[in-house]
Amino acid sequence: MTSTATALAGHSLINGSAVQGRGGTTAAADPATNELLEPAYTLIDAEQLGEATRAAAEAFDSFRALDPEIHAAFLERIAENIEASGDEIVARAMAETGLPEARLVGERGRTANQLRLFAAVVRQGDHRGVRIDPALPDRQPMPRVDIRQRRIPLGPVAVFGASNFPLAFSTAGGDTASALAAGCPVVFKAHNAHPGTSELVGRAVVDAVRAFDLHPGVFSLVFGPGSTIGQALVADPAIKAVGFTGSRGAGTALMRTAAGRPEPIPVYAEMSSINPVFFFEGALQGDLDALAAAYLGSVTGSSGQLCTAPGLVFVPVGDAGDAFVAAVGRAAADYAGQTMLTRGICDSWRSGVDALDRQDGVEIVGRGTDGATENAPAPVVFSADTPTFLANPVLHEEIFGAASLVVRYDGAEQLLQTAERLEGQLTTTLHLTDSDQESARRLLPVLERKAGRILANGWPTGVEVGHAMVHGGPFPATSDSRTTSVGSLAIERFLRPVAYQNLPDVLLPEDLQEANPRGLNRRIDGNASPA
Repeated sequence: MTSTATALAGHSLINGSAVQGRGGTTAAADPATNELLEPAYTLIDAEQLGEATRAAAEAFDSFRALDPEIHAAFLERIAENIEASGDEIVARAMAETGLPEARLVGERGRTANQLRLFAAVVRQGDHRGVRIDPALPDRQPMPRVDIRQRRIPLGPVAVFGASNFPLAFSTAGGDTASALAAGCPVVFKAHNAHPGTSELVGRAVVDAVRAFDLHPGVFSLVFGPGSTIGQALVADPAIKAVGFTGSRGAGTALMRTAAGRPEPIPVYAEMSSINPVFFFEGALQGDLDALAAAYLGSVTGSSGQLCTAPGLVFVPVGDAGDAFVAAVGRAAADYAGQTMLTRGICDSWRSGVDALDRQDGVEIVGRGTDGATENAPAPVVFSADTPTFLANPVLHEEIFGAASLVVRYDGAEQLLQTAERLEGQLTTTLHLTDSDQESARRLLPVLERKAGRILANGWPTGVEVGHAMVHGGPFPATSDSRTTSVGSLAIERFLRPVAYQNLPDVLLPEDLQEANPRGLNRRIDGNASPA
C-alpha cells in the first residue's frame, strides 16, 4: 500500500466516537494504478450498526427542537470545518477518485455552499409550511374548529455516498445537508471507494455537532458492505427515510427492502438517466465544429461519470445532420480517456460499450484515444437510425462513462413517437432557433412527462444549486418524481405535515402560535400572510 494521509484512523464515527469495526476491512485504491491506499478501513457489524441507529433515534427529539438560529449556525459550522480542512480533503479525494484538483476544489465549494443554502432556508422558515384555518364559530350550517398545520421532520435518515461525487453527493453533500436542515439525524453509509475522503468530511460534521453541544447521535458515519450493512441500515426500524445516489440495481434493491419493512419508508433514489438531447434543423446551420466540440466536452467531462451526461442525441437525417455527425467524428479523435473512478466502474463501462458495439445497425461515429492510466478508456460515440433504436432495448441503457449514441430521426412525427418511448430522465435538452419553435412546442408536453429539467441551447452537465433547480425525474431517473435531490426544495423530502385541531395556544408549537413568535410566513384561511 501507499500512504497519502497518515492522520486517518480508518474507523467508523458512531455516536461521536471512532469505532473499530468487527466485520473485516477494506481499502481504497488509486484508480490510476489500482494500488491500494492506506489505511485499511474496518467494517462494522450489525450490532455496531444498531449503536448508530439507536443514537440517531435518541438524538431526534432534541435535534428537531433546535432554535432556528442555532440550527442554521450548526450547518454553517460544518461548511466552515470543511473549508478549513479543504486542502487535505481535496488531496485525499484526488488519490481515491482520480478526479482532477480543479474539479474537486469546485465540488468542495459546492458542498459548503449547499450547507449555507440550507442554513438560509432554516432561518427563513418557509419549509415549515405553516397553514392556519381560524375557527369560525358562527359559520352555518356548522361551525368550523381552529385547525393549524406545519411540517415536521420524519426522523433519522440513512444516506448513501455516491461514487462520482465524493463531496457534493456524499458525506456532507446534498442528501445529508437537506436531511440535517429538516431536523433529521443522519446515519451515513460511506462509499467504500473513497473512505478517506468520507472520514475527513465526517470529522468536520462530528466536530460541528460537538461544538454546538448537540446529541452525538445527530450524525454517524459507518463503513460496511452495501449488500449487508447497507441493506440492514434501510431495514432498521429507527430509520424513517433513505437518500441514495447510484446504480439502478442498487437503488431498486434498497427500495424493495424499504417497501418490505413492517413499517415501509420512502427511498429517495437517483439512479439512471441518459439525458436525451434533441437537435432541430435550425440549430445545425451554424458552426458545426464548435457544436460538436461542445457536445463532446459534455460527454467526456469527468470521464463521462456525471448523472446528467448526454448519453443520447437525436439528429435529423439530411445534409445538415450528416455534416454534424461528421464533425463529431472528427472532433472525437482529439479526446483522450480520463481516469475513471474505480476499476469496477471502468470494467462496467467497457462491458456496456462492447455490448452496444455488437448490436446490429449500430456504428461507431468516432473514438478518442486511451488515456495514460490503467482505467482511462478512449471516449466513443455511436450512431443508429430511429427504427433500430426503437427495436432494441440495449440502445436505451445507460453507459456510465464517456460514451454516447447519436440517433438519426426522419421528421417531427417520428421524433414525437420516439420521445414517447423514452424512459424517465433527469434532463432533456433542446437545440433550436426561432424557426424550430413550433416543432419544439409540440415536443414539450412529452418532455415534461419524461424529465425533471428541460434545457434549451445548452448542455445538461453542470447543475446549479438554488431554489428553482429540479434534479429528479420519473423512474428510473429517480424513485419518486415528485422530489429533487438538489436545491432548497430537497428539504421537503424529509418532512411531513401534522395538523393541530383546537389546541390551546400555549400548547401549540411556536410555529403555529397566534403571536407568530418566529416571524414565519403563513397561509391563513388559504391566503398568503407574510410575516
